[in-house]
Amino acid sequence: MEFGCCNLSLWKEAVSAYQSRIEALNKPNLASLDDYYRNHLPPLLHQRNPNSYITTSELSKLMQWKLTRGKWRPRLLDFVSGLDEALVKSASEKAFRSLPDVSKAITELTVLKGVGPATASAVLAAYAPDIAPFMSDEAMEAALGNSKDYTLKQYLIFVNKLQKKAKELSSEGDIFTPSDVERALWSSAVGAKLLSSNLNPDSKSNTSKNTKRKRKR
Repeated sequence: MEFGCCNLSLWKEAVSAYQSRIEALNKPNLASLDDYYRNHLPPLLHQRNPNSYITTSELSKLMQWKLTRGKWRPRLLDFVSGLDEALVKSASEKAFRSLPDVSKAITELTVLKGVGPATASAVLAAYAPDIAPFMSDEAMEAALGNSKDYTLKQYLIFVNKLQKKAKELSSEGDIFTPSDVERALWSSAVGAKLLSSNLNPDSKSNTSKNTKRKRKR
């Protein structure tokens, strides 16, 4: 599905297929981590109003989700898991209070070691999916044609495009958030990859090799 697609039913289909594609990737713990990130973490954050914050253990689990759904970078998880609890609480409180100023919110979070704009975007998306989408490679590639630039400047361009697309898709009475747009783009990209690998006769052996490599990490 192209980012410029205006067919609401196709976007809805992509969002609906998200869960099955998470499961189809067959990555250890991904389904449970995704369930935690989308369904359990947001209420936890909002229960702490008026001064919402994230804890170090929650941030660590969020990082596990991000790395499992995307590219595995174990050093980032080590950095985040070792962060001081008070520092994480303070930085995330300031970030959440900064919204809807996404630039300021990201800046408040990236003072934490191991937390770049992409991880910071995942924190904000868990708290305010209607404002800040997660900066996934798949959605970046679809929206901007580039998934290698993890800067704040690039993220702000990405946010603007996904907010506009969400508004466009919500014009017919449905509610589409920027985070829904991100999930649809991710789902569509992963669906295409899964289809391609199923058409490839060597896909099963490749999957087996990849699984063995992952287990050594």
